[in-house]
Amino acid sequence: MTSPTYALYRSRLETYFDRTAADQWEQLTSDAPVSRVRATVRAGRDRMRQTLLSWLPRDLAGARILDAGCGTGALAVAAARRGAQVVAIDVAGSLVEIARNRAPSDVTIDWRVGDMLAPDLGRFDHVVAMDSLIHYPAFETADVVRELAERTGGSILFTFAPSTPALRLMHAAGKLFPRADRSPAIVPVQSRLLRALIHGALPSARIGRQQRIASGFYTSEAIEVRPA
Repeated sequence: MTSPTYALYRSRLETYFDRTAADQWEQLTSDAPVSRVRATVRAGRDRMRQTLLSWLPRDLAGARILDAGCGTGALAVAAARRGAQVVAIDVAGSLVEIARNRAPSDVTIDWRVGDMLAPDLGRFDHVVAMDSLIHYPAFETADVVRELAERTGGSILFTFAPSTPALRLMHAAGKLFPRADRSPAIVPVQSRLLRALIHGALPSARIGRQQRIASGFYTSEAIEVRPA
């Protein structure tokens, strides 16, 4: 069971996206013009999405995939186009509504508002959590991965914010930008600590590929975990 800290962080994210940032994220994830700062974030997110998708099997026909923290739905749509049965969930109902409205009519996706750890979601072949765990400390992130592993047969692909001097400096500097250019609170995590925590929580799991994407004010690191 996840800690009260996880629930607290999740509640803050729900408040941020539903009450403060839905319009900004709708713009960021579209083709609309954005500021230079947000343009670097958009480019970084695009690269990260393609990286995670490339780690999934090319043929996803019949595979059940959880897009954990689906946001406005770009990854969910891409996976569904490759034949996956996608459940896309996010704590922010405003983002799920944008995703549902944007989704092309030729794909079928089970859009949901709620917690990615809800037990009624069932089992999955693969779970992808792109930039939805970057707001949690290392211990809570490892707990989430452990709970997801209990219902995942293939791989768990997720991202975290690597703790680097450059990233810490950029986020400190980011407080000087207009509010529309700011990200929600991101918690830098040391890669070595996170890997150790995952090994401790899932001793028989295998940690596979790992890749960092840096694009201006976007820095995120992807990691692959394969439960036993």
